[in-house]
Amino acid sequence: MTHSPAAPTLTADARRVVAWSTTGFTLMFAVWVMFAIVALPIRKQFGLSDAQFALLTAIPVLTGSLLRLPAGLLADRLGGKKLFLGVTFVTAAFALALAFAHSFGVILALALGVGLAGVSFAVGNAWIAQWVPAARQGLALGTFGAGNAGASLTKLAAPLLVGLVPAGLLIPGGWHFVPFLFALLLLGVGLLTARFTPADLPRQTTRTLGDWLRPLGNAQVWRFGLYYVVFFGAYVALSLYLPKFYVDHYGVPLAEAGLLTALFIFPASLLRPLGGYLSDRFGPRGVTVAAFAVMLLGLLPLTRELALVPFVLLTTVVGVGMGVGKASTYTLVAQWYPGQMGVVGGLVGLLGGLGGFILPLTFAALAPSLGAGAAFMSLLVLTGFSGLVFLGSMLRLRSLGRQPSLV
Repeated sequence: MTHSPAAPTLTADARRVVAWSTTGFTLMFAVWVMFAIVALPIRKQFGLSDAQFALLTAIPVLTGSLLRLPAGLLADRLGGKKLFLGVTFVTAAFALALAFAHSFGVILALALGVGLAGVSFAVGNAWIAQWVPAARQGLALGTFGAGNAGASLTKLAAPLLVGLVPAGLLIPGGWHFVPFLFALLLLGVGLLTARFTPADLPRQTTRTLGDWLRPLGNAQVWRFGLYYVVFFGAYVALSLYLPKFYVDHYGVPLAEAGLLTALFIFPASLLRPLGGYLSDRFGPRGVTVAAFAVMLLGLLPLTRELALVPFVLLTTVVGVGMGVGKASTYTLVAQWYPGQMGVVGGLVGLLGGLGGFILPLTFAALAPSLGAGAAFMSLLVLTGFSGLVFLGSMLRLRSLGRQPSLV
């Protein structure tokens, strides 16, 4: 399915919404996954077990996932800008408190609050959908979703920031400096976003809550969530898992582990606009099939013991499939459920985010029996199963002649 070259152009206000929501989401995503790095010195400081370490890195993902659906619904009903700014400032407050935490129990509790950063994805999608015509939403949502690259900010900058400011100064030092700096950056970006983006458009008030939630009864919506577990949930899981894996399995320093993880994150994030463009141009179904195929090609050899260089290259291949697939999945959501991006996209994001919470714990649980390749074996099975579900659904819809209606 292709679209006419005469697709509607974006207004200046719509472009500002896309630009500033993407900037904010990039920073919020960096905050959301920062425990992948700062939990390593925390593990050393408090003598954490592997289970405690996995829990600490996964807790923010749980919060940011479970609240995506209600946040997306509120953004649809109240306006995306209000919710986006609210999430930004509240997350900044939790990050600032974390910078002054000195016990593991308090750190774990504040990690729940920091997890609100993950809610920004559902809110930002709804905000963009309120301003961008459906025929242009693939690229717009893909551009916004490229804010996943914020994880690379954490992987590259956090190891340096941990050692930049020594303890005992007026500002928090050591690992505490990372959430301290992120809190200040969130406050700054929030204020700039409030200043340079337009006020929310007037919202429809004729729909009841039941009207908003009705799409959640469609099996198709839950299938979209399954696909997003593969493309996004597994991405989050590997973003959290790989730094520790590089340190423990290959014996590389923390800074190098962050850099190698960033090589996976870059294609998994920065190719998202390309995935959105291809979905707009050729249709998201074929693009999604290709994304599943690329991931399977990368995951299969990763189930075996590999030297460092081929391991890094193959994780990059997996990241390519994830980056394209994340965009094509949300293009499907936007095409099939126009005007309901907050609630439907919120549920899809919730399920994907829950995958990002459950998968790292699964990796840790399977490692004693399956060895170092446990993470990639489980992802291979999950990806293969999800790809078969997608193919079956696609062929059935095609035989019925069903297509989304763009508005």
